Amino acid sequence: MNILEVIKNEPYKIGHLVGFDLLTPMHNEWIKSFMFGTEDRTLLVHRGSYKTVSVSIAIALLMIIKPDKSIMFMRKTDDDIAEIVKRIGSILQTDILKAIVFQLYGMDLKLKTFTQSIIDTNLNISNKGTPQLLGKGINGSITGKHYDLIFTDDIVNVDDRLYTAKREFTKIVYQELQNVRNRGGRIINTATKWHKEDAISIMPNQTILTCYDTGLMTKEQIQQIRASMTPSLFAANYELKCIADENALFTNPEFTDDVTSIYDGLCHVDAAYGGEDYTAFTIMKKTSEGIVAFGKLYHKHVNDCIPDMLALAQEYRAGTWLCERNADKGYLADKLSEFGIPTYSYPESMNKYIKISTHLYRIWKQIKWLDTTDNEYLNQILDYTEQAEHDDAPDSAASLCRHLVGNEITSIKGLRL
Repeated sequence: MNILEVIKNEPYKIGHLVGFDLLTPMHNEWIKSFMFGTEDRTLLVHRGSYKTVSVSIAIALLMIIKPDKSIMFMRKTDDDIAEIVKRIGSILQTDILKAIVFQLYGMDLKLKTFTQSIIDTNLNISNKGTPQLLGKGINGSITGKHYDLIFTDDIVNVDDRLYTAKREFTKIVYQELQNVRNRGGRIINTATKWHKEDAISIMPNQTILTCYDTGLMTKEQIQQIRASMTPSLFAANYELKCIADENALFTNPEFTDDVTSIYDGLCHVDAAYGGEDYTAFTIMKKTSEGIVAFGKLYHKHVNDCIPDMLALAQEYRAGTWLCERNADKGYLADKLSEFGIPTYSYPESMNKYIKISTHLYRIWKQIKWLDTTDNEYLNQILDYTEQAEHDDAPDSAASLCRHLVGNEITSIKGLRL
């Protein structure tokens, strides 16, 4: 079998030779479809499946066997682009790729241009002045550009779950690619779905392979990863399920960048004392238009979180801190007082699910979160159901909502609210 037949039928073996020896016959089919397919393609595969490696090998080989074709590679950010362009350049500079070029063309392969976003070789025979490979983040301008092959890789991410504006922007960029592709060209997408209305919802010809389908992960590995993240993140990254769960109480959070709107708010701490629990820290301010909120989540003992929480409270000019006194018999309130923090501790008698599904749920659409709020904090709220393993963030937020909107606190140690 000559080298062209290897590239055509078993390109994953080239991947083995350049250092990616974990590629399987499944990856071989992906690479072949990227290189030789005739229609647009969307491949949705779980994390750690080597889909981006497969794309990198396909692009490097295309630059050799189809040097007249121009390729655009798009990811979410320019930093993401630089990483993959560097990988493709490294593949092209391997001895095996140089040997293939010499066998095919009788010349040495040289990279005339190799930057963080562009690769052009001495094989380029196009007279259009377009480099063989251009990398673009979705925020970069693509107006007026035209390419034969367009690869998008993970242009949808967790931001598209949290922010409606970013979700819509990604969709607009993806739709604009229809004008960038040359007549007869293709768009190949590799991605993970984060929201039922994200850009993947408009991508065609979808192949979906979960962690149970590829055979790349053992049952033990799947269980270990499942235990390390929230249910919805696991579902999105490994089961490729839309994380906007039908049973979810909270969706589509609203955001604001007006930091001053939270000044003089109240704080709440839901404390962790070890184990798998999280310490949740929430700041809220009731305004004439609703609630402004900020949240931070820590996977550590509350004592280790106090200095950072105190710095956040000072940054956002927050006042009194609230905390339960049931489980710790007033320990946290005393600890906060040692730092000179005005503290109110209260007995908790309400069931958590009832509290969250009433006090937080009823005003959820009135809350605007500071855009500096911790993503992990918000993800825990968005993941929340009655069966949720972790409820620290929604519990903390619900407790403050109850106090602010329920007007249960009228004074704290002589301070009027």
